[in-house]
Amino acid sequence: MGRRDLWVFLLVALGGAWLVALPLWLAGGLGGGFLWLAGIMMFTPTLAVLAVRLLDRRVPAREWARATGLTFGPRKGRTVVLLLAAWFGTPLISAAAVGLSAALGVLAVDFDFSLLRESLGGAVPIGVGSIVAIQLVSMVLLAPLINSVLAFGEEWGWRGWLVPRLMEFGTWPALLLSGLIWGVWHAPLTLLGYNYPQLGPWAAVLFTGFCVIYGVLMGWLRLYSGSVWPAVLCHGSFNASAGLPMLLGSAAEPPNPAVAGSIGLVGWVLMAALALFVTRRWPVDRAPQPVAAA
Repeated sequence: MGRRDLWVFLLVALGGAWLVALPLWLAGGLGGGFLWLAGIMMFTPTLAVLAVRLLDRRVPAREWARATGLTFGPRKGRTVVLLLAAWFGTPLISAAAVGLSAALGVLAVDFDFSLLRESLGGAVPIGVGSIVAIQLVSMVLLAPLINSVLAFGEEWGWRGWLVPRLMEFGTWPALLLSGLIWGVWHAPLTLLGYNYPQLGPWAAVLFTGFCVIYGVLMGWLRLYSGSVWPAVLCHGSFNASAGLPMLLGSAAEPPNPAVAGSIGLVGWVLMAALALFVTRRWPVDRAPQPVAAA
């Protein structure tokens, strides 16, 4: 089987990310326009899927949609359960990572919310406690849905198309390799220190490790449901709750994201344990068939 489609996908997804992030590099850092550029960058994997579609349009559109995970899969009830688990279970993982980080002494939790007070800068029209409550409710109920719009731009590429395409190498290679590619895709931002600003370019290495581990969970959601939507909502929910250490942290001892919280080493351990549990307890019994390679 030819792999031209795979190379085209990688060229568009990875090359597109660098093109979108180029203004940040020319400006010398994660400055003005970062949020807009990062949002646009999240759709380069979707562009890669569409580029692959242009290689061979003989596959009917309905079959293409099914093969890339746009339907609810062969067992819709299972997909709904996984959607709910991704939506509400992801904040629990983030909360557990904060709790474990505090228990291990690598995160100072301050229920006076001094770090948040410092970030707000001056007086605010409502109490800081009310702001925290609003953010926590939004983190669970609203932000995951909003974030899923952008998360789809990534997930249709990574989990919708790429994971099934890599299944020719086996389930675990597909899960791990797709996570590795996902991590490398972030390099235009992580090499500038994104997520771990104190590490500089080494942030790219650390975040790639995180993507490999978390990618196993996201890929399992895709394979076990036959649908991309649980992974989309999981991604959106994670982006909503990953900042929990900054919400609850202490200004006197600011969190180190490389260690504490869900993207730190403590989170890695939790996610690796969860990934091993779900893949053993509910192994993939019927992987989605990839679209025929061009």
